[in-house]
Amino acid sequence: MEAENPFADPSIQSVTRDPKQVNESLEGYDPFANQTTPSSKNGGPSVMEEVVSVPEQPVPSYTRPESSYVTTQDLERRQEELDRMAKDLERREAELKNSPYRENQNNWPPLPSFCPIKPCFYQDINVDIPVNFQTIVRYLYYLWIWHVFLLLINVLVAFIYVFNDGDISTFGLALVYLVVFTPLSFICWFRPGYKAFRNDSSFNFMVFFFVFFFQVIVSVFNAIGIGQGTTGLITSIGLLQGNTDMYLLNKIYQLFKSSGGSVEKAQREFQDGVISNDQVRNMASDAVVSGFRDRFSGNGANNTNPPPQPDNRY
Repeated sequence: MEAENPFADPSIQSVTRDPKQVNESLEGYDPFANQTTPSSKNGGPSVMEEVVSVPEQPVPSYTRPESSYVTTQDLERRQEELDRMAKDLERREAELKNSPYRENQNNWPPLPSFCPIKPCFYQDINVDIPVNFQTIVRYLYYLWIWHVFLLLINVLVAFIYVFNDGDISTFGLALVYLVVFTPLSFICWFRPGYKAFRNDSSFNFMVFFFVFFFQVIVSVFNAIGIGQGTTGLITSIGLLQGNTDMYLLNKIYQLFKSSGGSVEKAQREFQDGVISNDQVRNMASDAVVSGFRDRFSGNGANNTNPPPQPDNRY
């Protein structure tokens, strides 16, 4: 069945053949004349809502600081520092593992490792001595070094005297003074003073005052030049040494009195030290036991003798 042609209608063909008729029919045509849609009840004017426009904030410009630029050389340098610090930490850890009580080991006198003689004392003023007394203890240590220095110079000058005057005895005595008085001065008056401030010990204060008093007398004799074994150099500089001795002696005595030290306290510390010593207690107990044993054995021997016979003369 053939499809119907919509333009085959005669009415449509007549309209298409006469365009004038089409124009006349369109004149006065109102497409909204027959509108049946009801109008809006709200006849008020339409108001458009105000649109608030937010101003755009300018994007801040970011500039990278110059310090943030790291070159390859800086990275290599920092890496080398980190490696060095890591090696140092490993070395310290190994030392601590190998010697866990190294801080308590003797460190004075500071001798080289290859020396057969090892350090005899542990000394650390920053650790052992309270902060208030560290200065006076350092002065005391420097004074001991000054004494040793004077004894060494005395030996050198006495050695020169051997070539000038042939006085061998002065050189020999000066050498003996250096060898003997150096360790004795350290043990007899510096160490008691050091331990007195470290432990607040009245007994060590008393030992220091007693020995250091004789040290002052010896310094005065050396300054004057009395006796053999001393040279003229000590006469010239020994006065300063003697004044320093007197100053330190007076200063330490004032500190001793201000800290509450006394002879009674020194006696109590000495008695406590003797009583707490196991060897002393064992010796005392042995002496008491042996005394009782001898006494009882003597009484037993006397009891074995026959009693005296009565006198039958009457």
